[in-house]
Amino acid sequence: MDSRRRARVPRTARRRGHLLLAVPFALIAAVTVVDVLAPPDIHLGPFLIAAPAVTASFEGPRVTAFVGAVAVAAQSVVAVARTSLTDLNHTYQIIALVLISVIVTFFALLRERAEKRLTQLRSIAQAAQSVVLRPLPHRAGPLRIASVYLAAEEEAQMGGDLYAAARTASGTRLLIGDARGKGLDAISEASLVLGAFRVTARDEELPELIAHLEAGVGSAEEVSRTEDAESDADEAFVTALVLDIPDGDPVVRLVNCGHPPPLLLTGGRVIPLDTADARPPLGLSDVLAPEVTVAAFPFGVGDVLLLYTDGVVEARDHARAFYPLAERLTAWAHDDPQTLLGRLRADLQAYAGGHLGDDAALVAIQRVAVGADGPPAG
Repeated sequence: MDSRRRARVPRTARRRGHLLLAVPFALIAAVTVVDVLAPPDIHLGPFLIAAPAVTASFEGPRVTAFVGAVAVAAQSVVAVARTSLTDLNHTYQIIALVLISVIVTFFALLRERAEKRLTQLRSIAQAAQSVVLRPLPHRAGPLRIASVYLAAEEEAQMGGDLYAAARTASGTRLLIGDARGKGLDAISEASLVLGAFRVTARDEELPELIAHLEAGVGSAEEVSRTEDAESDADEAFVTALVLDIPDGDPVVRLVNCGHPPPLLLTGGRVIPLDTADARPPLGLSDVLAPEVTVAAFPFGVGDVLLLYTDGVVEARDHARAFYPLAERLTAWAHDDPQTLLGRLRADLQAYAGGHLGDDAALVAIQRVAVGADGPPAG
């Protein structure tokens, strides 16, 4: 189904391009006919300039130049039909039309080059995303996992939101977070935190793992200070939630570093897993450095955990009301992770009118069997 849909897209684009290309030629034909039949004191030739100008907005330099040449030929036909090519009025019209056609053809060339560069940048962004933000495994031990990344900007591939998973000897570790700000700085911070998690998540206990993540944010600040001494790198931070889900014990242990609390879907209810001793975001521990407190909550077979970033709950509708995540989840409390995120994604985008104010990441985890084995997480 997906391959057929992808095959239809280029054909649809080409068909749309053909329809658009009919507009300048229809304009040339209409102006030429009316100008030939018009009274001697009425001159519509200058309107022919619109044909190559319109073409340059959606076609490349070759087609634009061809339309310009057709417009010049049409103006010459009008000149011959009404007076002659040597008539001063028509001569100036033809010269002006040639100059305008050359100019808009040049701008069409610039636009085409810019589009090629943008296409290359998108390809690089997709490659970078596949390396930095790796897809989560669909199965990790007794867990089913599904994830969704929603970019606020239509052309963007990745921002500062992040997630990762890793298998340990006794269970699964998961991370979800949101780097402060946008753009390359946020992506740099996210990549360093993800790197620190992947290196240490399999071997360290949660308190030591949090310390390594803090060091990852600290290294991002040092890089920023080196590149720009006047930057606000000292304000860099990442909200994060780190979870440890053992295979043989129906609990989830977590450390919350200034991140929205996960939601537990159990028995048709939606329960926020708030921690009394939440830590400040990663990168702010130099100011406030409480001890790492690991909170534990029941997480049995059939239960689903939903992890999310603040781009979800801060999405607004046309009345500027925030998205009521917990209320919406009640209707889908018995869904599996993949179905749950599919419905949640569609509902969130419809609620926000298709335009989120910030990037959003969602991860759903379901325990399906205690002690079951599965492929290791990436």
